[in-house]
Amino acid sequence: MTLRLPRPDGTLHRYVPRAEPRQIEPPPSAPTSRTVFAAAHVVADPYAAPLAEAAVAPPPAIGRAGPARSAVDWDATLAFRRHLWSYGLGVAEAMDTAQRGTGLDWPTAAELIRRSTAEARSVGGSVVCGVGTDQLTGPAPIPLRAVRHAYEEQLSLVEETGARAVVMASRALAATARTPDDYQDLYGHLLRQAARPVILHWLGPMFDPALDGYWGSDDLDVATDAFLDVIHARPEKVDGVKISLLDADREVALRRRLPPGVRCYTGDDFHYPELIAGDEHGHSDALLGVFDPLAPLAAEAVRALDATGTDAFRALLDPTVALARHLFEPPTRHYKTGVVLLAWLAGHQNHFSMLGGLQSARSLPHLARAYELADGLGLFPDPESAEARMAALLDVYGVDTAYGA
Repeated sequence: MTLRLPRPDGTLHRYVPRAEPRQIEPPPSAPTSRTVFAAAHVVADPYAAPLAEAAVAPPPAIGRAGPARSAVDWDATLAFRRHLWSYGLGVAEAMDTAQRGTGLDWPTAAELIRRSTAEARSVGGSVVCGVGTDQLTGPAPIPLRAVRHAYEEQLSLVEETGARAVVMASRALAATARTPDDYQDLYGHLLRQAARPVILHWLGPMFDPALDGYWGSDDLDVATDAFLDVIHARPEKVDGVKISLLDADREVALRRRLPPGVRCYTGDDFHYPELIAGDEHGHSDALLGVFDPLAPLAAEAVRALDATGTDAFRALLDPTVALARHLFEPPTRHYKTGVVLLAWLAGHQNHFSMLGGLQSARSLPHLARAYELADGLGLFPDPESAEARMAALLDVYGVDTAYGA
């Protein structure tokens, strides 16, 4: 069979799907040469009310319907994390990929953190969890004291679970702070409070426009200096930094200025093979949203890196970059739509829906191209099922003759 897939210009082209899956067995152990986390998406419950509606809905009358369903399908969400752990990858929980700030509110994120860390303990999986300030919903600017308290609340919850915290960039802080000193003071306070070393996350404005000017300047050189000042002030409290600027040269330059023992976790979904492979001066570890759909291939590549070195690693991972660049094309913040599409096509969930209805954030030609690239890489355990699901999606959009000779 063939599929006729839509192009951006409205025409259709003939695509012959892969006949056989790519067989990648889960490895016997986690990688040893690199620390690798996949930032994991959440599976929405398509029958539940959106989170914003659930928050204002009145309680049900006695004798009427029971409590509202959670907006998250917990069984499917945790099953996907077990899938990631089975390939030896760590899970980065409640991060941007999980729709923090774009559908996942703080109470639900807190529940996700509790459930995911408990699941990790039960299977021996590695997990780090996002700490932010998204419980602050009032109009900006929000006093810096309130921003600090919000961070402290979330840090406390994550540390109570036993997980390592990823201190994420804060929209509230970006809206309120005026100078690098404001960031230095607040982050310095958090690092003093932290019971164990944290990961500091610099998320660029391509992922969230509200974070423009983070670290107190629109000049990235000035911002980088401010970021490094925070780290050098208390390096013993920083396990590592996650850099999500989609600028490989800047990441490498920053990586070389880190104190000894502080890791650089690449969040660059465009240049990850070269950054993880590294050079004679060092390498990046990984905390990547693109490793959500790429988990089996990513695990195989890092296993090859452990065994034989960077050539075998690059041979496996370089071909995935075309898919990553497509998923993360502008507007980059909508990459999560493609991630969830691929999870559905791969059989990790039984529907293509997202919190806040964000499955509609990408065009049909974009989704069709994501399917084509992922199928070419052999990412679908059952190519025939993926083909049928893609054909059904095309049919919903009214694409004529989805199947052709």
